[in-house]
Amino acid sequence: MFRVVPLAPASWPALLFCGVLLCVQGCSLLPKSEPAEATESSPVAGSQSSAKRPAFEVDVRAPDSVRDYLSRNLEIQRYKQLDELGAAEISRLMVAAEANARELLNTQGYFTPTLKLELKDTPTAKATRLVTIDVQPGEQTKVSNVQIGFEGPAATDPPAEAQRDGIRTDWPLRAGQPFTQSGWDAAKNIGLRRLTAKRYPTGNIEKSTATIDADRSEAALAVTYKSGPLFRFGALQVRGSERYDPDGARRIAQVPFGADYDQQTLLDAQQRLASSGYYDSVFLTLDTDGTDPLAAPVIAQVREAPYQKVVLGAGFTTDSGPRVSVDHIHNQMPLLGWRAVSKLSIDRETQSLGTEWNDIPDDSGWRWFGSGLLKKETTGSYDVNSGRLRGGRSKSAGHIDRSYYLQYDYADYQGDAAPPSASAVSVNWSWTGRYFDDASFPSKGQGLGLELGLGQTLTGERAPFTRVDARWLGIVPLGTVSGDDSTQARQSRLQLRAEGAAVFVKDSAQVPATLLFLTGGDTTVRGYSYRQIGTVRPDGQIVAGRYLAVASVEWQRPYVYKGKLTDFESVVFVDAGAVADKPAELSAKVGMGVGVRWRSPIGPVQADVAYGVEPKKLRLHLRLGFTF
Repeated sequence: MFRVVPLAPASWPALLFCGVLLCVQGCSLLPKSEPAEATESSPVAGSQSSAKRPAFEVDVRAPDSVRDYLSRNLEIQRYKQLDELGAAEISRLMVAAEANARELLNTQGYFTPTLKLELKDTPTAKATRLVTIDVQPGEQTKVSNVQIGFEGPAATDPPAEAQRDGIRTDWPLRAGQPFTQSGWDAAKNIGLRRLTAKRYPTGNIEKSTATIDADRSEAALAVTYKSGPLFRFGALQVRGSERYDPDGARRIAQVPFGADYDQQTLLDAQQRLASSGYYDSVFLTLDTDGTDPLAAPVIAQVREAPYQKVVLGAGFTTDSGPRVSVDHIHNQMPLLGWRAVSKLSIDRETQSLGTEWNDIPDDSGWRWFGSGLLKKETTGSYDVNSGRLRGGRSKSAGHIDRSYYLQYDYADYQGDAAPPSASAVSVNWSWTGRYFDDASFPSKGQGLGLELGLGQTLTGERAPFTRVDARWLGIVPLGTVSGDDSTQARQSRLQLRAEGAAVFVKDSAQVPATLLFLTGGDTTVRGYSYRQIGTVRPDGQIVAGRYLAVASVEWQRPYVYKGKLTDFESVVFVDAGAVADKPAELSAKVGMGVGVRWRSPIGPVQADVAYGVEPKKLRLHLRLGFTF
């Protein structure tokens, strides 16, 4: 038995420098040739015939599990272009190559390999000599047991029990799995991240050992984490604030004073500040160098945005075609001191002009808001001119958004035989909960959104109405997909989506189209045009309806190429949706297809090709980002 000690990261630069130095010294031994006069038979500079003949080639003969890895990483590969090397020099390189191959195999869990290196003359090959390396790696070492220990407060604190259990339960390198150096390092770091993510940000790996029994091909692993002291959030300290009140930053960030440190809570607070519009950049850190870890200051380093700015935008969607927009932002309105965002947007289907005003939240997290919107959009078979005024209170806390507000709606259909104009006033409540493991690239979790409105129509016969809308998105893991490197893996998923909505009102009431429902397009029923699934009138025209039902099933699977896990995923889906003025008249329109997802640096890029069963046509759908 012996212990395998991982090479310290600090020693890699020294090894690299030595390798480069050997290459330079080897090149300096080559004889310098004098320039020759050009003749008809002289090769043209840069042509294939002028390429130098390598001194040797390397042929690794080994099982697939290790052949490519050895071929890519053997040090001897770097010297084969030194075309003046003789047999003696190559033999010396082969001695080092055997030791190098054994080290590489050890990192993959093979500690009893059999190696045979041979140098052959190959006068008819592209190189003058051939180095063959026959490898019998032997039995791969498996993990026999894993011991995970803790020192410091995390070892005894009752609130840390779930944290300790989580590290042990989610430990990726379990008994019976193949041992590799990269897998061992990754497992230790994953456990450390779990420890420092909550309560103990200064935790570290106190000691770790991998005891290898080469005769039995077993590895006994042991790691001890030292937690350091328990930290709790102290006061928020804003650095770089000149224009805006630091107390406003505190109310926006909502860092819970006195709560146990939680990395996700800190990231959520940072995101709230960054998305507030008051700052161009925000970076939050916990001050772990202070004297009192139970009231550790939270440092917010900010770069403030100007009071006003104009933003020009352009975009494209398969639903609405090209889009241009102009935004005017005022971060401190006169008199009110609220933040105002006014926007003009024009695309193929919609032209809109709107403004939204928001106050800074109070200590409880609630804020006042108001908005106004004028819009012209294609709704079914008609263009609709509409207006909306809204005012109320809202709160975003953690993964939950909620609001209540008073709203006025007006809508006017354009065209011959169009439905009559309508207006209404309503009191509304909305609630959205997001329970995903990742806000940008979720692999599991669910989201639920609820809306309830009570109102009265104001045009024609006045009638009370109730409007409800419920939507749900669930992501269910189906299994893990990984490449040759088992330390990198992502989950295959089943994404389920459902929405149901209704407006309950007497048949003769005139309800604004903005309160009714249409579906179809990139985010609802693919294979159909944007908002083109609705109630069909006797003349064949499509208008918004009073009842909506949508459902979708989508299978998402990470894509592996040449043994490597990529940032792409394949998708198969079926969507269905229906709109009608009566529940009994709901008739599903079905779309199905395939697609691809790309985990880009700015968010998921989605491209789908869908077949609409009713129109019997294929449609391309493009979308950027994940939202619920």
